[in-house]
Amino acid sequence: MHAEILFENGWVYTGNDAGPVRADLTVAAGRIIAVGRPEDLNGTVTPETRRVDLDGQLVVPGFQDAHIHPIFAGIEMLQCDLTEAANAQEAVALVARYAAGNPDTPWIVGAGWSMDFFPGGTPTRDLLDAVVPDRPVYLVNRDHHGAWANTAAFTAAGITRETPDPAGGRLEREPDGTPAGTIHEGAMDLFNDVKPAVPYELAYQGLLASQQLLLSQGITAWQDAWVPIPEGGHADHLDVYVDAAKAGDLKVRVTACQWWDRTAGMSQLDQIVKRRQRVAESSDPLLLNANTVKVMVDGVAENFTAAMHHVYLDHHGHHTENRGIEFFETGELQEFVTAIDAAGMQLHFHALGDRAVTDALDALQAARDANGSNDQRHHLAHLQVVRSEDIPRFAELGAAANVQALWACHEEQLDTLTLPFLEPGAEDRHYPFGELAAAGARVVAGSDWPVSTADPIAAIHVAVNRTAPGEDLPALGPESQKLSLKQIMDAYTHGTAWINHLDTDTGTLEPGKLADLAVLDHNIFDVPAEELHRAVVTQTWIGGECVYNRSTDATDQDRKTRVLQ
Repeated sequence: MHAEILFENGWVYTGNDAGPVRADLTVAAGRIIAVGRPEDLNGTVTPETRRVDLDGQLVVPGFQDAHIHPIFAGIEMLQCDLTEAANAQEAVALVARYAAGNPDTPWIVGAGWSMDFFPGGTPTRDLLDAVVPDRPVYLVNRDHHGAWANTAAFTAAGITRETPDPAGGRLEREPDGTPAGTIHEGAMDLFNDVKPAVPYELAYQGLLASQQLLLSQGITAWQDAWVPIPEGGHADHLDVYVDAAKAGDLKVRVTACQWWDRTAGMSQLDQIVKRRQRVAESSDPLLLNANTVKVMVDGVAENFTAAMHHVYLDHHGHHTENRGIEFFETGELQEFVTAIDAAGMQLHFHALGDRAVTDALDALQAARDANGSNDQRHHLAHLQVVRSEDIPRFAELGAAANVQALWACHEEQLDTLTLPFLEPGAEDRHYPFGELAAAGARVVAGSDWPVSTADPIAAIHVAVNRTAPGEDLPALGPESQKLSLKQIMDAYTHGTAWINHLDTDTGTLEPGKLADLAVLDHNIFDVPAEELHRAVVTQTWIGGECVYNRSTDATDQDRKTRVLQ
């Protein structure tokens, strides 16, 4: 077969080798036909072959994100976007500017504020009232486990001092019980009936906006970790993906992870299976599938809703009675996990606290006991704290560790809102990626964008160093929790390809695989670890098509690829 494209004069990391090799790579009909020395490829290269001069750059398999929220992120970028704020004052100023620029918008909705901007991580309604007193304002925080609202929003939702905290959530309150402004977890649902629905066109444009940014970061596939059955007039994100695939607008390979509604019970499984089938009948499985179910087991540590075996401490270091929130009773969790597994679907767990990890692994054990072993490739995401006795269970159960490596470093939110309230020694057990890998767990990687940047290079830097780029803080935890560059590169490529059941066709650069690849401006295997974050994606290719070229496609959004959010 004659080569249509030749990548020459550079380095190639195939994923099967210990490191990059000096080699050329040829492509035909969207797939790789050879990787090797120039003299070995002469028989396939013709005068008509398109030559791509790498000029010493590094070709790697395309990055694949195992836990991301692109449509929600795109919608938020097109609304009141607070991700660029550096402090509380800037966040409020951005709200004021957005409100002034959108005077006819009935509600100001958006996201992206950081908890560490505010004392205790809980902003108050009066800050918003000062700049937008006449319209409801509702802003989700960066980790999407809480929101900030003004007085008009609470009034519109009918929330008063008499409103009880719902199951699985709570309201921050003033001394007399009046809502103070911050809403946690399930209490966010109290606004569902009054917030404006997200229209289809906004969701579609959000997908395209996100895809443009993610392609510039070398991302060629992802697992969307939150695709709910729509309610209240909101656009159906599954329809958005299906329509984008049909129209040729969807370039990346997507696994749509269907959301398990904790209020809907077992009856939703039939609809989830039917939605999976609808996608299977309408879409190329190499481009789009919906064979995964997302289960939110607990909350997050910053607002004390991550489910822990040990109680949280108070501001004086004394034990409280709070061990976080488990969104399901043990029996209920095991019942529906077993049923989902029996339906041939993959489980994708949000499990952040160590008790949530135990619960998720116990549920997978119950499913295996009932259904036997299979190739569903279940995975647990986040894994902020894991008990030592649960570490080997990942390999035993074939459950992958889905890591968000960017978070595994000292930063203000962790150091002020989390570590002081956990038991002594918790820092050494934080994000135990190295320990999981050493115990034989399969490691896959994701970003959780827009919770934090989707940039794989930034996450790779932290995984290797356990410090954020440019920071002089000590590394988080012991050396044993670090991953090697190869380990995290493989997690971001063929690890996630395996999770997405795309490993037969993607994830490594070898003959027969699809030509899904990214080009980095230099060989990151040949630089000091503290310089890893300086690498830049210059090209992204999917199926032999160049879908991003930094020299011609650079936009204002490119700057976001280098920012830790």
